[in-house]
Amino acid sequence: MESLAYIVLLITAGSIEEAQRISRALLEQKKVACVNIVPQISSLFWWQGKIDSESEVLLLAKTKASKLPEILDLVREIHSYDVPEVIALPILDGNREYLEWIDKEIEN
Repeated sequence: MESLAYIVLLITAGSIEEAQRISRALLEQKKVACVNIVPQISSLFWWQGKIDSESEVLLLAKTKASKLPEILDLVREIHSYDVPEVIALPILDGNREYLEWIDKEIEN
């Protein structure tokens, strides 16, 4: 099993309800094995030429790198943002049993 085949996604949402809706869609369609929802983060960012800030919710999703294109399409389709944040970070290594569990839970 190649550990670089796995990724953690960082996805921000505008509310807990939106975070739950995105999480459930990703899970129900077997695009991810697990999503952690971190409520109430404070985000500062450049938007339309000025620094802006928002209270957001952070999703941490564990999946396989091969699922990223499908995940991007799904998130763009249901997200309220014009430009949703979806960032993939490689999992360099980890608990083998956990990585095997990801394999079992995600359809190929």
